[in-house]
Amino acid sequence: MADNLCEALKKLKLASADSASDSVEGCLDCLLKALAHNNAEASEKIQEMGVLPLLPTLLAPQSSCTPKVANIIAEVAKNEFMRSPCVEAGLIPPLVQLLNSKDQEVLLQTGRALGNICYDSHEGRRAVDEAGGAQIVAEHIKSLSQNTQPANGKLLTVFCGMLMNYSNDNDSLQAQLISMGVIPTLVKLLGIHSQNTPLTEMCLIAFGNLAELESSKEQFASTNIAEELVKLFRKQVEREKKEMIFEVLAPLAENDVIKLQLVEAGLVECLLDVVAQTVDGEREEDISELKTASDLMVLLLLGDESMQKLFEGGKGSVFQRVLSWVPSHNHQLQLAGALAIANFARNDGNCIHMVDTGIVQKLLELLDRHVEEGNVTVQHAALSALRNLAIPVVNKSKMLSAGVSDVVLKFLKSEMPPVQFKLLGTLRMLIDTQADAADQLGTNPKLVERLVEWCEAKDHAGVMGESNRLLSALIRHSKSKDVVRTVIQGSGVKHLVTMATSEHMIMQNEALVALGLIAALDLGMAEKDFVSANLVQVLHKLLSDERSAPEIKYNSMILICAVMGSEPLHKEVQGLTFLDVVSKLRSHENKTVAHQASLTEQRLTVQS
Repeated sequence: MADNLCEALKKLKLASADSASDSVEGCLDCLLKALAHNNAEASEKIQEMGVLPLLPTLLAPQSSCTPKVANIIAEVAKNEFMRSPCVEAGLIPPLVQLLNSKDQEVLLQTGRALGNICYDSHEGRRAVDEAGGAQIVAEHIKSLSQNTQPANGKLLTVFCGMLMNYSNDNDSLQAQLISMGVIPTLVKLLGIHSQNTPLTEMCLIAFGNLAELESSKEQFASTNIAEELVKLFRKQVEREKKEMIFEVLAPLAENDVIKLQLVEAGLVECLLDVVAQTVDGEREEDISELKTASDLMVLLLLGDESMQKLFEGGKGSVFQRVLSWVPSHNHQLQLAGALAIANFARNDGNCIHMVDTGIVQKLLELLDRHVEEGNVTVQHAALSALRNLAIPVVNKSKMLSAGVSDVVLKFLKSEMPPVQFKLLGTLRMLIDTQADAADQLGTNPKLVERLVEWCEAKDHAGVMGESNRLLSALIRHSKSKDVVRTVIQGSGVKHLVTMATSEHMIMQNEALVALGLIAALDLGMAEKDFVSANLVQVLHKLLSDERSAPEIKYNSMILICAVMGSEPLHKEVQGLTFLDVVSKLRSHENKTVAHQASLTEQRLTVQS
């Protein structure tokens, strides 16, 4: 075989020089045979003997050899080491010229050749881009899309494959295809050629690539992609095909318009069927399919319109089915069920309905099952759902009576920051405006001790911020001397002083109000902590800073007046230029600030 090949290559070099087409044909046949026998070896020989640079002249549009030459290039370019040499040999411009041919075999082999040269090859793609190849192929696909003859289906599959190899993992080339209008064309193909398995697979892979790009979502949303994908999904029996469709659905479903289209096209029912079929499966693929379907379900609920459509006033069959996942024995379904509830709980009406229909109990039972088993993602999801449900004021007392805070406190020992973060947020939502609950939790030394510890969690800003906010909330909502004492004894005061210097105004304000209550309820006990935390200096800085919001200035002055009853703090106030700063604030544009400045100035003058 090797000798025949060398012989053929030598002949080809001679024949191509005098364009003797019969002997060229024979050589080409020999080359194709050698490539079929051992592609890599034959390709290496072709490269060694310098045959590639001869091929452009053999790619004449009218020549009968052209399809064979293009076929040889397609075969050779299956090898990674041959793609750059194909570009260097100048094969791309004549191949792109051949895309204007009317001969179906020429188009087929040319499409294959260009597609293979572009595969994972930066040089190949750049050369095709410069020669304008993608535009011609996109136009071919558009004009051929209605034709359902088998030969045409094959050509469309090759062309789609070529565009996919051309743009794969390359954002700028994908954006170029999108601007050429490739997406609506491919969506049409999917509908018209749904019986053609290779072509639909190629379209799906192309969608998967393009859907990752944000700019594609708008174009997809203006087509009937949702309907076509759901139709295709329903037909599938093979798991691999379903997976391919899932891979397109996931990035598309990140877009809210498409979420709603998918819900309206009936995707949810398909997903529920997948869950029902795989929930008891123990094979790896069952577990993987269950996860994909339930994750996608949760993703669809992230859109406000799609979520509300599926909620149907709490009567929706989808909503009911998803609720039944929470008590399931399957962790993945428990997780998806809890996340779905968290997503349904995005407006007051839904939250109130869900609390009234006993969902809280289901979540508490789920959390109880995970105190010891400790599946962190399930804990996190269930706490997220409870936190959202606790937002409407009417739900707070109902949830507290149901024992939510007791179950949540069982997770205080968790060392997982995401769980700590949600736990803190849930408790903070629950005690908002609930004085008794704030009093009860605020006098729990174990809770306060843990909060103080987490106030120092510098590696986890979220946990640190939420701990500070809960510490402040316990004082603000209880207004209780016992809570204040528990916080002082637990060394919490210094953290509230630090919180007053936060970059977030809301946190500064919450800290100042809590510190004001501490000063009002037990200044004697807090005095030492106020001094060591440099409270007076912090307040001076907040009042002097022009960027401080009016409410920060107002609460800082209230606090200055409150600490004047302590001798050491009074001395510190006298030692700084508070009178100057406060008298300037008397002309502040905010009337409340200006009024408080007058009162504070009187207090400072009387006591200086």
